[in-house]
Amino acid sequence: MSLRICILETDVLRPELIDQYQGYGRMFERLFAQQPIAAHFEVFNVVKGEYPSDEERYDAYLVTGSKADSFGTDAWIQTLKTYLLKRYENGDKLLGICFGHQLLALLLGGRAERAAQGWGVGVHRYEMAEKAHWMSPAVEELALLISHQDQVTALPDNATLLASSPFCPIAAYCIGDQVLCFQGHPEFVHDYSRALLDIRQQCIGEPAYRNAVASLAEQHQGATVAEWMMRFVAHGKAEDASPV
Repeated sequence: MSLRICILETDVLRPELIDQYQGYGRMFERLFAQQPIAAHFEVFNVVKGEYPSDEERYDAYLVTGSKADSFGTDAWIQTLKTYLLKRYENGDKLLGICFGHQLLALLLGGRAERAAQGWGVGVHRYEMAEKAHWMSPAVEELALLISHQDQVTALPDNATLLASSPFCPIAAYCIGDQVLCFQGHPEFVHDYSRALLDIRQQCIGEPAYRNAVASLAEQHQGATVAEWMMRFVAHGKAEDASPV
């Protein structure tokens, strides 16, 4: 059997990007298809009010990135927070990326806010602070494509810091074997990152834009993070996570 993953899509792509990239849910499906643990995905766009039925059960729930602020007051964000808290209290596994990373930190007792450092864009490198059993393949340093102007500034009390950099001190964390979150975007590809940079050039600022474009010459380890995430979900369910 393969893992069943519910992707809670928290954005709608810009019109000029939809034809090529469809949405963050589809980008995650393409990413996870490249790693060795079999999984089946269902995508629900929560901005549009889409959620799985109460009868559906999943091995994990993944919250994607978004142009919205995790600390925003939009009705759909409040609905999502209520839903995720229910899932957390039910013991379900939760995965968060960028907006999801920040929202889950907020929801579970941490803090997220606009970063004084400004926009984080391009390929960014993080030092690993922990080595968990599911972090296979192991790395000392992690490179990911990023696009964010908010950051987690305080972790929930029961969280463990996993990755850090001077620019982004809380870049990844876990809470036991139930919650795993990353500020970076494992699902991004370089062309999509460049398209976002071009769209946001003015608000990012010219120096940061130029540095970010130059950084795109580097590779990133989104596939590694994808494998970690599926190993994290599969832990304790090994019989249902046969390699493909």
